[in-house]
Amino acid sequence: MRLSENFSLWELTKSQTAERKGISNVPGKEEIKNLTALCKNVLQAVRTNYRVPIQPSSGYRCLALNNAIGSNSNSQHITGQAVDFEVPWIDNKVLAHWIMENLIFDQLILEYYKEGEPKSGWVHVSYVEPIIKNRKRARVCDGRVWKALE
Repeated sequence: MRLSENFSLWELTKSQTAERKGISNVPGKEEIKNLTALCKNVLQAVRTNYRVPIQPSSGYRCLALNNAIGSNSNSQHITGQAVDFEVPWIDNKVLAHWIMENLIFDQLILEYYKEGEPKSGWVHVSYVEPIIKNRKRARVCDGRVWKALE
């Protein structure tokens, strides 16, 4: 099932952890609706801008999968509203700033990024509908400290 021009449901639900643990990571109708909005409004825009394929590392996570990886119980991944990804050859900090300056989003988190190491960490971004509910909250997190992304 296609969620946007370049993204499929399979890409946004695949999980090595789910496979290893036998967890069925299948979203419902509402989660698929959210994933579609996320792909059309964020991932597709990033893909179109950078003109390189993007492989999400984590999209939708059912509650069992989310618990299995030790993630927060209120993660937007559970609702299909969040994705973690990188763009090949693009510094993750540059990517985060491009999203911050060009797209509508709910949360944007540059996670585990180390200054001077362009491929360190990853970008987490969420999108919610209706569009007016998006907070445009941009932060950096190293696992311990949260601060505004500047």
